[in-house]
Amino acid sequence: MDEPNLNIKESDREAADEKMINEAYQQLLDSYLASPHRKKVDIINKAFNFARQAHKGVRRLSGEPYIMHPISVALIASAEMGLGSTSICSALLHDVVEDTDYTVEDIETLFGAKVAQIVDGLTKISGGIFGDQASAQAANFKKLLLTMSDDIRVILLKICDRLHNMRTLSSQPANKQYKIAGETLYIYAPLANRLGLNKIKNELEDLSFKYEHPGEYESIKARLATTESSRNLLFEQFTAPIREALDKMGMKYVIHARVKAPYSIWTKMQNKHVTFDEIYDILAVRIIFTPENRDTEINDCFKIYVAINKLYRPHPDRMRDWVNQPKANGYQALHVTLMSKQGQWIEVQIRSDRMNDIAEQGFAAHWKYKGGEIGEDSELNDWLHTIKEILDDPQPDAMDFLDTIKLNLFASEIFVFTPKGEIRTMPAGCTALDFAFQIHTFLGSHCIGAKVNHKLVPLSHRLQSGDQVEILTSKSQHVAPSWVNFATTAKAKAKIMAILRRNTREIQKNGEATLREFLEKHNLELTTSTLDRLCEFHDISKHEKFFLAVGNKTIILGDKDIDELLERKQQKSGWRKYVPFIGSGKEKEKENTIEAESQNPSLYVVTKEFNRKKPFILNDDNLSCLVFPTCCRPIPGDDILGYIDNKNHIEIHRRDCSVANKLKSSFGNRIIDAKWDMHRRTFFDATIQLSGIDRIGLLNEVTGVISSKLNINMKKLIVTCNDGIFEATIELRVYDREEVRHIIESLKQIADLKEIKQIQ
Repeated sequence: MDEPNLNIKESDREAADEKMINEAYQQLLDSYLASPHRKKVDIINKAFNFARQAHKGVRRLSGEPYIMHPISVALIASAEMGLGSTSICSALLHDVVEDTDYTVEDIETLFGAKVAQIVDGLTKISGGIFGDQASAQAANFKKLLLTMSDDIRVILLKICDRLHNMRTLSSQPANKQYKIAGETLYIYAPLANRLGLNKIKNELEDLSFKYEHPGEYESIKARLATTESSRNLLFEQFTAPIREALDKMGMKYVIHARVKAPYSIWTKMQNKHVTFDEIYDILAVRIIFTPENRDTEINDCFKIYVAINKLYRPHPDRMRDWVNQPKANGYQALHVTLMSKQGQWIEVQIRSDRMNDIAEQGFAAHWKYKGGEIGEDSELNDWLHTIKEILDDPQPDAMDFLDTIKLNLFASEIFVFTPKGEIRTMPAGCTALDFAFQIHTFLGSHCIGAKVNHKLVPLSHRLQSGDQVEILTSKSQHVAPSWVNFATTAKAKAKIMAILRRNTREIQKNGEATLREFLEKHNLELTTSTLDRLCEFHDISKHEKFFLAVGNKTIILGDKDIDELLERKQQKSGWRKYVPFIGSGKEKEKENTIEAESQNPSLYVVTKEFNRKKPFILNDDNLSCLVFPTCCRPIPGDDILGYIDNKNHIEIHRRDCSVANKLKSSFGNRIIDAKWDMHRRTFFDATIQLSGIDRIGLLNEVTGVISSKLNINMKKLIVTCNDGIFEATIELRVYDREEVRHIIESLKQIADLKEIKQIQ
């Protein structure tokens, strides 16, 4: 009797699914038809029907039909990036090759070579950039970057895919959320930023923040909501005179309020050690105008700038001209900060509608204004060329490779001039050495110094925007290992490491030849066992290091080496052959490892039965069984996660720890959710730093608040007073983060203390 009811329920569900899919697809078509692209609806219909059939019966973790994901990715590509039919078809088909029996050849036959190429590129980097191992992660990341040079739409669609995954992340377990959010912050948000996708970059950061620090996220959202009415009033009062002036000029324009994103606010609160109320640039004003003639849009920017400067007093140090000199990601705008009548600094961004499209949609908008082609001389091509050069040189360590790439992804920009007056865009904080390698590898590898604004400076000198730089070279100069310490750009670091490795290989070859010649003189052969004995004798762990030492002449081969080899040869048949490494460095290393492990016999060991999807609960009884690295020193109240290390022990990190960010990106499958369940029985170390105006009795007040008023134990106190400035570092014993906040708030009441912050 129950069977017909089940069938009715199933048919109802299918009908609801059908309605949901059709409505989502119609929304995609409406978005495409409203765009300026040629209306190739037939091929989009064909791609949709093909993908719908291929994914039939499959559901996502959220329970919705799988085809909803490709439709959503295609809608982001169309509505939020402004991409056309080729990208929309590729988005609809992007999971078909990976998840079904269809091949790239099938896609090419039905939809053409270009769609097949993009789908193939997306399939190669599927499942996220990072695999289970760091080496796999680096290989996948290289694939991601290489596909960019084939067709930039591959990475644009990959970012669309990631954005939709982040929007639907709530259906994933917590440990997966941390992995995906960490990976997004580490790679995808910087990539979106580099490609000029400012709106998407902000959303990726905010969504990552929401899942990694839900409490902080909701707190900032609530504060933004409660201050909205006062912001709106300030916006109306500030922009009324501006509207009047622009109307008189006959400008066609719109003015928007831009509110700082929660992640940006939180980052500033962390970096500056300030509260929400102390952040003054939450509101900015954006003027977007439509010029009558594209040739006059730069002049129009400055006309508006002059007009609003007559209304409000500008901040002399906060004028940014990205109109004449766009950012590397194509961003163009004029920024000026003005003092409002309410006594508050407000940033005003002036841009044309074209500049606004590029600011929101990045390089995708270039197709709209450049007829589908990105120029060969564009900054994007320069950046891709730099990445290609880095990819050409294999990196031995995956994390080193990622960090090198990220040097370029995150960098702010400065503008530096060559002696001939040519402008070069460089990352902020770069050195004269970086500039030399940017010009040419030969110039970098032979540079001995530089002249900056006609003054002699060392290679480590940091450049400022507007500097004119002349590189000085010498044929006798060669790359030194110390250069790695003050090279900051990806290109310079990659080239220096490549040259050093090449030089090292050359020295190793010379060392091997010297050793072979030395042994032949004494009627001995260069065998593995001979090398082992010599390495052991000189306390060197690897053969390559021994060759290097001989080549560098840090080891001079002599009679003692021959005596050692002959003695070992004679003893080979004796008792020592049974203890080959006695007294050696390797044996000591092994002893140290055993000793270290024996000191922590009670550490928790993760077994196959361990459920990684459930949160691991930390309490007063199991803390001693866990590893607390010194990188972030979490205490109860901090958002935390667990990481299963190579020995299957559990490390506990703060979720915003820089080491944890790398672990989330590289070893996502080892990340577990972790939660506190403490009952104020265990003390934790916390360190705070104070600074202020020195006066008699200040230290007494500080210690009085901590010890007498709050009854907190001080473990260590360091105080310095120089030139009237009081500075103190205090190590405390506390139960949780809330206690630290209470201490800081209490100390803020003391007169003359100007800055109080916790050291992580």
